[in-house]
Amino acid sequence: MSEKEVNNPFVVGKYQSDKYFCDRVVETAFLHKQIENGRDVALISPRRIGKSGLIQHFFNQQDVKNQYYVFFVDIYATTSLAEFVYTFGKEIYTQLKPLSTQWKEKFFQVISSFRVGFKLDAMTGAPSFDLGLGDIQAPQMTLDEIFTYIEEADKPCIIAIDEFQQIGEYTEKNVESLLRTKIQRCNRAQFIFSGSKRHVMSNMFNSPSKPFYQSAISMSLDPIPIDTYKQFAISLFDERSKHVETEVIEHVWQQYEGYTWFVQMMMNELYALTPEGGTCKTSMIEDARNNVIMSQEQSYKDLLSNLPPKQKTVLQAIAKEGVAQNITSVKFIKKYNLNSASSVQSAVKLLLKNDLITQSDNRYRVYDFFLSEWLATYY
Repeated sequence: MSEKEVNNPFVVGKYQSDKYFCDRVVETAFLHKQIENGRDVALISPRRIGKSGLIQHFFNQQDVKNQYYVFFVDIYATTSLAEFVYTFGKEIYTQLKPLSTQWKEKFFQVISSFRVGFKLDAMTGAPSFDLGLGDIQAPQMTLDEIFTYIEEADKPCIIAIDEFQQIGEYTEKNVESLLRTKIQRCNRAQFIFSGSKRHVMSNMFNSPSKPFYQSAISMSLDPIPIDTYKQFAISLFDERSKHVETEVIEHVWQQYEGYTWFVQMMMNELYALTPEGGTCKTSMIEDARNNVIMSQEQSYKDLLSNLPPKQKTVLQAIAKEGVAQNITSVKFIKKYNLNSASSVQSAVKLLLKNDLITQSDNRYRVYDFFLSEWLATYY
């Protein structure tokens, strides 16, 4: 997408180009080195800190595009091997569809179990992927076909599997072993396993009892340094005949602890509030924050309406604390009128499982900073 098509340079939730991507020079070089030397990578960091953006940025490097086929497979919403196979296969076909290669033409020949989804456009005669999840009758067989297809690629592949820890939640119990075997035998692809549940991912790749033990180089992401992000943000304002006080950027970065998505979301709104030729000032931060939070209010209300009462009250208590410690103590339970230490523990376990809160040592906070602020301020 060209610069003219980007009205707001603080892009949120998707990768556009190098121009709108901040830093990660060292991390991109690290990925280059590992992939070029035949090493798979386990990228383990919290959500919303920029893992997906880094992978897409790496994929967008010209030498990578020239040397490899690249695929980004997001399995966050999958719950079974069949869904994994469906998502994996569809991503491969979607990326190859615009290309004119013999390898693309072999897609439905090699992955024969996908032929049920092979359709020809009535107007253009072009093939399309019209497959439903229910058409995956034998997922292990289809997975075999997908890996056979990868092995026949006319250039090597890089396959990033996002939220890889999800395979541990599948109904089938042998998925880790099955995938490890397939990947170990795959000579035409390098893999990037990206995951946000650090303890689960670390266990998968660092525990001797797990199939993926020491199968990938571990990598983590820290927030982009504040000085680097300041230069980036100032340049984006200046290039569009707008300006921003450095104190604005510092305040936003610190308030959201450098988590890329939340910082970008605030800067996106602040940029939108700044008139052409004007200067973004600290006095605008509160309006920007309110606008962002209120734009999400209905989804937050829906989320709360689907939470059991005990989880809801514990979530609210953690939000009001900001960072909560000793949450099973008598003091904390009494302060927020909670039931008991055992009920708090069971609620926290489910809130962690559903990614509504995060834990670091004995410290808990609501994962979504904006949800936390909404709960603490408006609810």
